[in-house]
Amino acid sequence: MKTFDYVVVGSGLAGLTFALKAAEWGSVAIVTKKSRADSNTAWAQGGIACVTSSEDSVSLHVSDTLTAGDGLCDPEVVRRIVSEGPERIAELVSLGMHFDERTSPDGVREPDLGREGGHSKRRILHAKDATGFEIERTLLEAVSAHPNISVMENHMAVDLITTGKLGYDMQDGCVGLYVLNEVTGEVETLRTDVTVLATGGCGRVYLYTTNPGIATGDGVAMAWRAGATISNMEFMQFHPTCLFHPKAKSFLITEAARGEGGILVDDRGERFMKKYDKRLELAPRDIVARAIDAEMKRTGKPCVYLDISHLGEGFIRERFPMIYETCLRLGIDITRQPIPVVPAAHYQCGGVKTDLHGETSLRGLYAVGEAACTGLHGANRLASNSLLEALVMAHRAEVKASRNHHRQGIEMELPEWRPGKVQDVDELVVIYHNWDEIRRLMWDYVGIVRTDKRLQRAAHRLRNLQNEIQEFYWNFKITADLLELRNLATTASLIVDCAMSRRESRGLHYTLDHPGHDDVKFLRDTMMRRV
Repeated sequence: MKTFDYVVVGSGLAGLTFALKAAEWGSVAIVTKKSRADSNTAWAQGGIACVTSSEDSVSLHVSDTLTAGDGLCDPEVVRRIVSEGPERIAELVSLGMHFDERTSPDGVREPDLGREGGHSKRRILHAKDATGFEIERTLLEAVSAHPNISVMENHMAVDLITTGKLGYDMQDGCVGLYVLNEVTGEVETLRTDVTVLATGGCGRVYLYTTNPGIATGDGVAMAWRAGATISNMEFMQFHPTCLFHPKAKSFLITEAARGEGGILVDDRGERFMKKYDKRLELAPRDIVARAIDAEMKRTGKPCVYLDISHLGEGFIRERFPMIYETCLRLGIDITRQPIPVVPAAHYQCGGVKTDLHGETSLRGLYAVGEAACTGLHGANRLASNSLLEALVMAHRAEVKASRNHHRQGIEMELPEWRPGKVQDVDELVVIYHNWDEIRRLMWDYVGIVRTDKRLQRAAHRLRNLQNEIQEFYWNFKITADLLELRNLATTASLIVDCAMSRRESRGLHYTLDHPGHDDVKFLRDTMMRRV
């Protein structure tokens, strides 16, 4: 058994920020299932929404967030996160993060702010079109230099250890976790009074996604199995513009491309957003994604097109260098040609339910970043609010954890992992087949537009799949692939169960059988807890 003051699962913006702050008080282990640089943060192109301009205000940012959230945002959470953003951004800059700047008409250097859908002002801090990568690089340099932080690469969290499961007569809480060493194949036991889930989202539960391969809903699935409350999983955000190309199935075309003046057109070059929303391409993501989906179904075409060629070659190469180079390698010159795009699963607005300090319903268990449901996003995330939330909530969680849980002095010996009489996995085809089946049925039945019948079919098949996977889990030696499959199935079922319980259309949850709002019955969060 290894003991740490804090254990953080995940190495994105939220996890690294918490770890850096907590390391001033004690020992920290960062558990990451691949390399330390593999995270959803590193894939974030757009930037961080934050009020830094005299033309902007906290109240405007709050208003935009509440509008996008379609009635389900917690106003107090929104106000706190938005108002605390500038101070947290300043801390990130002090670590060496460089955001793009420009020279104002008065000759003063100032942030070069971008604009994205749903925002009434320019407020997106960015580093070209690779903001997440630059943030990750900055934080990893700081983490690597800190003596109190141990990074456990190629280690995958298996399950949380709770006092309830151990039979202790006390308030149920998390006291550690089991972790698979992917190199040795052994399961290690970690003891801690503070466990932080910063595992990111679950985009890989869908056939088409902008997320990296690591986004398999691990944190939500583990929290569910441990008995924590899960909330609002029906609200899965589909990014409107994922590059449509056989050799780049997960490449995102940032929201900022539309924010800078990009237009959506059909295969005949005709602009179509005017039929769906007066804000055109700058409407919130759920509206734009549904509009693209409707156009594709109406025309029978496999994609639509995003045209930014009119912005000029110099501007495009300067503002979107990564997108330009990537598309050029695939034979698309975006300075002269429109970009073929389709919607794809992008961001999980629900997650492990937390308060304003990142605390879950289990004592000692915190959740931050995309794995958490704080009340900021409501039924639909406002573009670029996710990195802001991760930064602010990681800080708030660390402050609370260090005050309340640091060195409680509870001596507790945790049981070692007992594998029992299991076999080596010799039928990987079963894992891959089930993985593909989950992702395809979620795309077909639980996608941008839903119906009661599709959801019922998905729920029935997922129950059968979970039984198959559970049998496989108990009879074979665990691997990272098997653990991810188990987590995918759990997370998919939570999305479906939440969607079936919301018999209305709100934000990202749109169903043909219940097309309108029902504020009497459903102006509330969806809550799920294992019993």
